[in-house]
Order: sequence, then structure tokens, then C-alpha cells
Amino acid sequence: MADTPSSEALLKGQILLLDGDGERRDYLDHVLGLLDYGIETATTPEDLRAVLERAGDRRPMVFLGPDLPGPGREALIAALAEIKPPLPLFLVDQDGDGSTLAARGIPVLGSLRLPTHYEPLTLALHKGQVFLDAQQGSGRRRRPVELFRSLSGTSRAIQQVKRMIQQVAPSEATVLILGESGTGKEVVARNLHYHSERRNKPFVPVNCGAIPGDLLESELFGHEKGAFTGAIAARQGRFEMAEGGTLFLDEIGDMSMPMQVKILRVLQERTFERVGSNKTLHADVRIIAATHRNLEQAIRDGSFREDLFYRLNVFPIEMPPLRERREDIAVLINDLVTRMEKEKRGSVRLTPAAMAALAQYSWPGNVRELANLVERLAILHPYGLVDLADLPPKFRPEGAPEPLPQPEASVQVAAERPRLPQEGLDLKAHLANLEMDLIRQALEASGGVVAHAAKHLNMRRTTLVEKLRKYGLQRPQD
Repeated sequence: MADTPSSEALLKGQILLLDGDGERRDYLDHVLGLLDYGIETATTPEDLRAVLERAGDRRPMVFLGPDLPGPGREALIAALAEIKPPLPLFLVDQDGDGSTLAARGIPVLGSLRLPTHYEPLTLALHKGQVFLDAQQGSGRRRRPVELFRSLSGTSRAIQQVKRMIQQVAPSEATVLILGESGTGKEVVARNLHYHSERRNKPFVPVNCGAIPGDLLESELFGHEKGAFTGAIAARQGRFEMAEGGTLFLDEIGDMSMPMQVKILRVLQERTFERVGSNKTLHADVRIIAATHRNLEQAIRDGSFREDLFYRLNVFPIEMPPLRERREDIAVLINDLVTRMEKEKRGSVRLTPAAMAALAQYSWPGNVRELANLVERLAILHPYGLVDLADLPPKFRPEGAPEPLPQPEASVQVAAERPRLPQEGLDLKAHLANLEMDLIRQALEASGGVVAHAAKHLNMRRTTLVEKLRKYGLQRPQD
């Protein structure tokens, strides 16, 4: 290699340049550096292997330039063809070679002409990242932090839930998760499974309240061919699908009394039969159940079996409603917005006044209702700043200002003075979001050419480049 940088270059980004031209390398190093990508260069198969070894799990995209001697170029391409799974390749300043490389198992995703522009460069990087995600995502296990993010918060109640999950997950104890609809009971169940010894086996959820009673037995235990009208073939039930793993019985409080008897038998004897069969099957599954109902009251009403309740209630975990953990609302909103941004579904920011209003709301739909609201706001105010008056009416306290009516597109109106909410606002965040929106408009109007966008904004190109880097606007917003 021309130089031997540390693996830090690949920690910033994932670009490997196969080219011997120093001027081309310097140009790409500068341009991609503005997009938080680092570059390493390889001119021999040994260089290539050294870079990949340093990169580890962070597989790079490959840019292939034209300036390599014949034998060296062929040797590098041969080494590249041996890498499995393949790396995404882009041709730089050249035509042809695409079909030849593809025939050797090297996926050519596109080509770049230098000097390049903002839009084609970011589009290429996005295509390469999608390719890498598809290659690596299927076999990758979710990390605990990703699972726990729906349980975000610093409240005492949610911290207690996390401690209980960590304590009971490694055991084989049956867990009963209690809580209102939308509080995240299935999230808790998935965390229990992930942190258990059964994590590499299936997690199979069943909503007992959503399946008609006469079909639930077949759904859980399976059936043989001809067991009932319409049973044209034998079918596995959820107990068999979850073999060795975890079966999550959601809304078990809605289960009929006859089915409760059959579930009780499985819990006691760990055996069951398919519908229409007398062959006994062993059930090696961990049972986790959940309900929004008060099962003790259901026992008194005669709609739930007391013996089943005590079989399920070995280790109860109660999920607190959102109105009892209001201090977690800001953290949850930030996590929901971050998730939307990573999934490229947009973004939105809320002023302190809007946050304060949401903290006063009663949240009958709990975290699910909060997630729906954040997604709605991101659609109504894409990449904007949502103030108190911009919230839907039911989320605004009494006496809060109404949003100003939007003028028709064909009517020219004079710009109004900015409104300062009574509760105040975060001026720095408000101005930053306004600046981001104007920069986006300038980039769109100029076709992504930074120099042209800088002219629209009456600023120096270098100043705009720094702002692009500061706000992360250089990344594609798909």
C-alpha cells in the first residue's frame, strides 16, 4: 500500500480503493471524508487481505480505479473474486469490465465519474450499504441493547422491570406478564427469550384472543389430515414449532374454559396430542403468558381457572402504564425518532413546550399510542420542529394555542412574525432545524451540487460543506 493507516480509517466508514493513482486517492479521500467515510488503498492481493483483516466485521465497499498495471490488476480482481460473501464494487473513471466482473462473482453496483457530485456519490454509498446489510443482516443476532430500546427510560418502574427480566431469564420458570394494552408485554417476552439458554431456538407468539375458540386447539397443538372438515393435510401446531424454544401465549385471559383445561394439562405433564391423533408428543418449551385482564377478578367471576392461574403465576412481571412513568416519555420519543431515522422513514423534533404537553397527557394507549403519534408527526412535519400548537388537539392542554391555518398554495401571503409559545422554546434547536430545512431545499433546487446550493444560500462552498457535515445532511434521505 502507498501508506499503512490504522484500522481507524475503516472505523469511520467502509471504502477500499483499488487504484494506484495518488491524485485520485487524495480527491476521494477528501470528498468521502466530508461524508464520514475513511479510505484505505490496496494495489496487491496482500494489501487487500491486510485491509480486510483489519476491517473485521465492518466489511468495506470497493472502488476499482483504472490505474493499475495489467498483472497487478488481474491479481487483485482474482483475489476479490475469492471473497465470500462478495463485496459491493463500483467502477471509478472507466467503462466496461462490469459484465466480466459479474461473471466472476463480483457484483458491480455502479460507476462513478470524477469529479463527482453530491447526489450520484451518496446514491452509490447508499446502494453499497443496502447490499452489505442484505449480506450480513440475515444471520446476525440482535444485541440486547436493540431489544431493550423499547423498554427505554430511567423511571424506577421500568428499571425494576429490567432487573426482573435479567433475574428470571436464565431460569426455566413460567412467567406471567401483566399490564394494559400497548405497554410492551411482547417486548418483555422477547427479552426473556433472548437472555435465556433457549435464545438460539424459536420464539413463537400466539394471540389467544385473536383466534376463534374452535380453531385455537388446532393452532396450538396441530392436527392430522381429515381431523375435521377442511383439514386436507397434517399440520404442526405452535407447540411443535416452538420445540426447544419459547411459546408466548398473549392475552391468555381471553382463552375459553375448555382450552384452559388443555393448557393446564400441558403445563403439568409437558405432553399433548394433535387434533385427530392419539399419539402423545413431548413439549420441550418454555411458557410465557401475558394478559391485560385482572385474572384474580376473572377467577372470582368464574371465567378463569384458579389452578391454571397458579401454574402461570410462578414469576409475575407487571408492566407499568405510560402515565405512571411520565419521566420516560422524552427518552422514548428520542429512541422512536432515532429508530425512524435508521430505517430511513423520516425524522422530526419536538420543542420543550410540546414535550411538556405530552408529559401531561394520560396515554390510554400507552407506548403504542406514543409510537403512532411520533410517526404521524414525522409525516405531517417531515424533518421539522413540532411546537405545542402543532400537536393534535387531544394532546394539547386546555387553553393551548391553535395552529395557524395554512394558506392555499395559489395565494401569496406575507411572511408572519415568528410566534413565541407562552412556555418558551429551545431557540438553538429551532434555528438549527430552520437552517437544515433551507439547506435541504437549496440542495434539491441545485440537483445535489454543493457549489450551486451554496450560491442559492449566498455562502461560501466550504462553509456549506461544514454545515452538511454538522447536520448529517450529506447522507441520503430515502
